[in-house]
Amino acid sequence: MSTNDMLSQDEIDMLLRGNDDIDTSGLTDDTAMEFPGEAYLDAHERVRPYDPATQHRVIHERLHALDIINGRFARYFRMSLFNLIRRNVDITFKSIGYQSFSEFSLHLPMPTNINLLSMKPLRGTALVVFPPSVVFMVVDNLFGGDGRFVTKSEGREFTHTEMRIIRRVLGLTVDAYRDAWKSVYPLEIEYLRSEMQAKFANITGSPNEVVVNATFHLEVGNLSSDFNIVIPYLMIEPMRQLLNGPLTDINPEEERQWNRRMADEITQSQVDLIADFVEIESRLGQVMALKKGDVLPIDLPDSVKVRVDGVPVMTCEFGSYNGARALLVKELIDHSIGKPSSSSRFVKGHLPIAKEPDHE
Repeated sequence: MSTNDMLSQDEIDMLLRGNDDIDTSGLTDDTAMEFPGEAYLDAHERVRPYDPATQHRVIHERLHALDIINGRFARYFRMSLFNLIRRNVDITFKSIGYQSFSEFSLHLPMPTNINLLSMKPLRGTALVVFPPSVVFMVVDNLFGGDGRFVTKSEGREFTHTEMRIIRRVLGLTVDAYRDAWKSVYPLEIEYLRSEMQAKFANITGSPNEVVVNATFHLEVGNLSSDFNIVIPYLMIEPMRQLLNGPLTDINPEEERQWNRRMADEITQSQVDLIADFVEIESRLGQVMALKKGDVLPIDLPDSVKVRVDGVPVMTCEFGSYNGARALLVKELIDHSIGKPSSSSRFVKGHLPIAKEPDHE
């Protein structure tokens, strides 16, 4: 190797420092061929490492219905928890995120109450995660505390009393979450078991699978904390078309009340019933030639159609009833009402006879 092929000390130092001091903005393809070292450094800068073991799918769509479901759940759970501890409770839906299960479990404190739930007919398992701050907050208020004395977990397990209270709160959570889903997709939610460590409550086939993490904020007095409801994305993926569309946040009970009120208003509304007894076809000249005393022969029909705003609604017979003109309903259009009860006071085809005044 000749002396000209050897690198100088300045060139060696430049290569060791990398491309921080190299200006490659004016390089072209020709100059890159003349300076292959600089071209390599510029290409290496654009390369990013790829690890198949750490990659997970990216969720681009927004499941709008989940926001409404979580908002309903916050309202229902707030009322249930108030009835339990008899103190003002504020529960708000903070956000919903898509992340891997390993990323979610990385930030869980110890101990954490992790409850596994089945949501039939969906396949898979969901989680309701209560951090220790939520557990101790409910226990403290349930036994008359006001939050002045903060309980420290220090890595211990929950006591039997705390676990019984957790199960009561979890029962309220399950009922509220079931009611929140009812108008969108009815689910049968059942409690499976509880764990304290996330590694024993893995609800995905792989730690890198995506889960839907809904975060709620709970405030009681001066104390506040967050809790989570976690659902695997593969669990709700078959119904993503249903959850992707925007829904209106309508309370089913309020909707039923509006329906009843509207039905009452409709039944009390007044309409005009019009019954055409007979129609006679004639020319305009014949009508103009009519004089007082002319007789138009007609054939009375056996029944007449009664209309409301031009729409036939029933078939009736005409006659008299208690001295007044009347119609006897025989059949509702498109709705059979059976045979009408007989009435001896209805005389078919007869008009009421005018009564003569009494003279003394």
